[in-house]
Parts: sequence; structure tokens; C-alpha cells
Amino acid sequence: MDLIQNVFDVIDFRSFSNAWYWMVVAILWSTSSYWVVGVPYDLIQRAEREHGDAFTDMQAVVIVYVRRTLSIVRQSAVFLIGFMCFILAMLITFAVFYQKEFAQALLLLMVPLFGLGALNVRTALKIEAEGVGSDTIFRRLRRHRLMVQAIGMFSIFITATYGMFYNLAVLHAF
Repeated sequence: MDLIQNVFDVIDFRSFSNAWYWMVVAILWSTSSYWVVGVPYDLIQRAEREHGDAFTDMQAVVIVYVRRTLSIVRQSAVFLIGFMCFILAMLITFAVFYQKEFAQALLLLMVPLFGLGALNVRTALKIEAEGVGSDTIFRRLRRHRLMVQAIGMFSIFITATYGMFYNLAVLHAF
């Protein structure tokens, strides 16, 4: 019985007081910031420094990601938007009306991710329109990464603030 209780304590659904949740938040935003429009940021830096083969590789990866993203969006945008709205409505219902902590934690993760998805589509459309010329592509990818980092910082701030409020007010009844 003690072993089972320990297992459930480790994988607990209390999110804001659980170290696993905060590790997921940190990994999510560091990964989102590292992969800029599907391209690892170190490849972008190397391509900007060295040009040559690194630039050609970066261009190829950007072209593949842009084509793939826009193909998915153009074929199934209505279904994707409907599915995301369903997930969002479900999370809002459980988080706001039923006051479920796990749903609140997922909502604080998913809303910014939906924004990142829209930002990726917007950037892919701009890259498709502008092409992958040397000056424009670096400027576009840097701007995209900066926006992702800004969304991440804002999201982490909101999540941490709400998590502290939840832990103080709800769990400890202050």
C-alpha cells in the first residue's frame, strides 16, 4: 500500500505544486525557442556566420518546413481550427466552471501554444511570399524567435503568478 501511495504522489495531478509540471513548462519553452520555424537555432547562427553549405542546409530545411506547414494548413485548416476550439472550450469549461487544477494548468500551457501555431503559420506565409534570400530570411527568423521568446516569457510569468496564487489561496486557504 505504501508503494502505491508513493507512486501516486510522484505522478500527482496537482500541477502547480508539482515539480513535474514546472519541468514541462521549462522544457516546452526552451524547445519552442530553440526550434525556429522548424530549424534549430544553432544552424541559423552557423549559416549566418559561415554561409556556404550551412546556409544551403538552412535554406533547404526552411523550405521543407514552410511547404509542409502550409500544405497541412491549406488541406485541413477548418478541421484543425475546429479541433483546437473544441479542446480550448473543454479546457475552459473544466478550468473555469469546475475549478479543476489540472485543466487550469493545461489551459495555461495550451493557449500560448495555439498562439505559437498561428505565429508559425504567419511566418511560413511571409517566408513563402518573400523567398529565402540571405538578408530577409535571417531577419525573419530572428524576429520570429524574438516573438516566441516574448510569448514564452509572458506565458511563464502568467503561469508562475497564477500557480503561486493558486498554491497560496486555494491549497492553503489564505
